[in-house]
Amino acid sequence: MTAPAASTGWWNQTLVELGGVSFTPAGLAGAVGVFVVAWTVSWLIRRGLGRFSEREAARDRRAAIYTVGRIVHYLLLLVAFLVALELIGVPASRFAVFAGAIGVGLGFGLQAIFNNFISGLILLFDRSLKVGDFVELESGVHGEVSDINIRATRITTNDNIEILVPNSEFVSGRVVNWTHNDVSRRLRIPFGVAYGSDKETVKAAALEAACAVPFTLAQEGPRRPQVWLVEFGESSLNFDLVVWLTAEATKRPSAVKAAYNWELETALAKHGLEIPFPQRDLHLRSAFGLRDEAAWETMGHPVRRKVEEAPPPSSGGNDATEDVKREIQEDAKDEP
Repeated sequence: MTAPAASTGWWNQTLVELGGVSFTPAGLAGAVGVFVVAWTVSWLIRRGLGRFSEREAARDRRAAIYTVGRIVHYLLLLVAFLVALELIGVPASRFAVFAGAIGVGLGFGLQAIFNNFISGLILLFDRSLKVGDFVELESGVHGEVSDINIRATRITTNDNIEILVPNSEFVSGRVVNWTHNDVSRRLRIPFGVAYGSDKETVKAAALEAACAVPFTLAQEGPRRPQVWLVEFGESSLNFDLVVWLTAEATKRPSAVKAAYNWELETALAKHGLEIPFPQRDLHLRSAFGLRDEAAWETMGHPVRRKVEEAPPPSSGGNDATEDVKREIQEDAKDEP
């Protein structure tokens, strides 16, 4: 009579019984062991895929490898969960009741977590967002996608700040993916000069500034730097320096724009072009018997003089008009 009791022992004794299911130390230990094994196998697989991904140069392949790793991770955890239920002693028929309880919980308090989980799966399968993409959210957050997890996506900003964004925000909100198809991006740097400035001189100075910045993609061809006269402002002629950026510079828009502004100020000063201030100017034709620049200097107003240097060669003409004509011609070629 004592043999059966010894065979069961404390390892198989019931700790607690809920809904007709007995929880024993052996069942709980087996469930925990299954999860540990599944997590370890998943970690080894993802680590191997990560090393293989580092040897792949194409971004699309690296994104596909990452997606495979996440899917394998979720599948292993799901299988471990089902096996753990069997070890604990929860049959499949009773799991339906358990799933119903989960559904009630989702309806009351877990709907946000469930929404983020489904959104994460959509991001992995849809591939509209991949690890390594540089994105800008509707909330103003922008940075590089470093990881897509079960609840949130980790974004690393250019200031090395990691931000966790719920996955549902990528699905329901507006997201600008700067590197989705083409890693190159066109950037417009606005600037203004005083009325009366020569347009060709302004263009030559802006192109010189673009050449001085190492982030400019090309100096010739369809993606060469361009200068557009975009607006007649209240006190200035407003231009845009339009440049295509290299792949590395695309992910650093703020610093790149500051670099172009720096070189623009240097080039405009070199060519004697005035950047107007937002103020009312009193123009004097004569003062103390002097006229023009001499009168201004007598009143203590600094006068910016043009440095006599040969300007860099310029293609001349209106870049905006040429760009539109080129696009119209390309569209006409595509029409049947």
